[in-house]
Amino acid sequence: MDQIERPRIAVFPGSFDPLHNGHLDIIERCSPIFDEVIIAVLRNTQKNPLFTIDERVEIITEVLDHRPNCRVESFTGLLVDFMETQNAHIIVRGLRAVSDFESEFQMALMNRRLDSRRETFFMTPKEEYSYLSSRLAKEVFLLGGDLEGLVPPPVLARLRERMGRPA
Repeated sequence: MDQIERPRIAVFPGSFDPLHNGHLDIIERCSPIFDEVIIAVLRNTQKNPLFTIDERVEIITEVLDHRPNCRVESFTGLLVDFMETQNAHIIVRGLRAVSDFESEFQMALMNRRLDSRRETFFMTPKEEYSYLSSRLAKEVFLLGGDLEGLVPPPVLARLRERMGRPA
């Protein structure tokens, strides 16, 4: 019996508030591996975002315009439910440090429990981004620190605009 090969669609979920170069590193390195990578921006009402969901989708779309196999979507609810609507079977997650492993491992097991057809693909970032998180980038910027080289230029421009800082 011939087996029909389905496209390899991966989902890279997160809040991406803001998108930083560690995220981009993971996206750039996983996009050649999969036929399509969906950057799934979580609508999390528990967090106090710096950028609205629409702004985050717009920014990420702009930054990834050179990657034709990447697209950006927002979602709420369970990741596995979103993946079902997208016909995706792989979850891409970044592991910066050992401290990330425990929570990411728990999420991977829960997602597999919720839907055994989903697998998690872990990637480590380049060393220069191993300490970087959206929370840390946001905190440093809000306290007046420079994020040059840590976030893509469109993100830095929007952050400066948001805070009334010169370019």
